[in-house]
Amino acid sequence: MSKVRVGITSGDINGIGIEVIIKTLADERMLDHCEPIIYASTKVLAYHKNIVNPRSFDFRGITDASRPHSGKINIVNVWEEDINITLGEENESSGRFAYTSLDRAAQDLKAGHLDVLVTAPINKKVMQLAGFPYPGHTEYLTAQWEADENLMLMVQGDLRIAVATNHIPVSDIPSVLTKQLVYKKTKLLLDSLKKDFSLEKPRIALLGVNPHAGDQGAIGEEEEYLIRPVIAEFAKKGVLISGPHSADGFFGSGDYTKVDGILAMYHDQGLIPFKTLSFGQGVNYTAGLPIVRTSPDHGTAFGIAGQNVAEPRSFRNALFLALDIFRNRAAYQESHENALTRGELGEDTGKDEPIEEEIVRNP
Repeated sequence: MSKVRVGITSGDINGIGIEVIIKTLADERMLDHCEPIIYASTKVLAYHKNIVNPRSFDFRGITDASRPHSGKINIVNVWEEDINITLGEENESSGRFAYTSLDRAAQDLKAGHLDVLVTAPINKKVMQLAGFPYPGHTEYLTAQWEADENLMLMVQGDLRIAVATNHIPVSDIPSVLTKQLVYKKTKLLLDSLKKDFSLEKPRIALLGVNPHAGDQGAIGEEEEYLIRPVIAEFAKKGVLISGPHSADGFFGSGDYTKVDGILAMYHDQGLIPFKTLSFGQGVNYTAGLPIVRTSPDHGTAFGIAGQNVAEPRSFRNALFLALDIFRNRAAYQESHENALTRGELGEDTGKDEPIEEEIVRNP
């Protein structure tokens, strides 16, 4: 199999993004696994390289991702102007360059010049100053590929925690969290575990919304009318699914180790235990899209930018996970097509539609 072409965005050039990129790719063995194409400028890479001072980090500037240098680290120059890098500072210009890097990489991914995308961290406030009209990477990529839904899935080894509601205020959760949404996110998680992680019969757990998962209605009834009906519908189809679980007991008891995927109902319910268990090593994966995109689980870390102390494990894991998912998807597709050819599978007739229709009819 040919090497996977990995598009890597610069993220915020005033943060630690390029530092962890350099530290990851400074290990020459990485080039045995992939063909990295960084979207930034050779001047910016040279600036950060002088800070990191890696033993080995040879790169080549290119203008077109369709003709990268084989066996080299490639830099697509997406801007030519000189840049005043102000490490650790929030400013509009760094957001503008991060936006340019992301957009150019996305267009090359659409054009087939890349196989996967790994994004370095951005700062949401800075991106808004630069006119970026989305809350983050996930929403931008979902819009670019005109996808109906997406699933933010945090991954570290066998720990996989998805969230039903992404980056929204806590006050908006009651109006956004519906039975239909829980159903769609559970379906996305199930499909991703099968196609992206090669789990034939994944075990899924859904967390509750209220303390103690509502305590049978004593502390809220959302579990009864939002979550239990979804669990029942998937269980009818033979899915190994359980819940709604009380989040504190579920993680405190170690029950999270007994399942392959977890759906939390809101951001902090899933992200707090995830980062407690795996901070600095985890990966943010955008499931549910036709493309493969991963990112480290940390932000721009302006407070340590330029100090050459940033730990690259999370970015390195993000890159390896992108490679694994790309290959798993290819293997799943090949297996599925072979099964169709042998007549082992029927045509896809939308067999899950009645479940979704039932959910929609009975909100």
